[in-house]
Amino acid sequence: MKIDIRMNLVAKRVELKTMRDTPDISNLYKCSSYVQAFMLCFEAEQVREAFFRYDNLDMSSLDMQDVKRTLKGDHLTRAIGRICGKGGKIKFMIENATKTRIVVAGNKIHFVGTHDAIKIAKDSVCRLIMGSPAAKIASRLRTITARASERF
Repeated sequence: MKIDIRMNLVAKRVELKTMRDTPDISNLYKCSSYVQAFMLCFEAEQVREAFFRYDNLDMSSLDMQDVKRTLKGDHLTRAIGRICGKGGKIKFMIENATKTRIVVAGNKIHFVGTHDAIKIAKDSVCRLIMGSPAAKIASRLRTITARASERF
């Protein structure tokens, strides 16, 4: 990418700037997005592969309290469990169906993917938070991916 990067310890910031031999100015945006995703606990290799391969990737976050205000204590823990599923199956199912990456960090859920894919993944996660069964979400995702494959 040929981008200069440094950590400013006084201001507690990561600073990026282009160099003379930077081939494309959009590399600065890609690197900035990569650093943001890394700071949101995404795995470095997954995010690097995604950001440098595709041009139109987006990041988004969702607070579980915004979806359902009454989530506290055990209810919050159960909602997180519904999103992750046993052994991470539900989360991986949503990621694979929508071609996004998801990180569940406390009450925050972070998404990386295309805008449309994030919208579908957010909808699925919101339905899980509200208490919808995982099997129903799985069938919805199958329908959505079947429609998407028909279009292309």
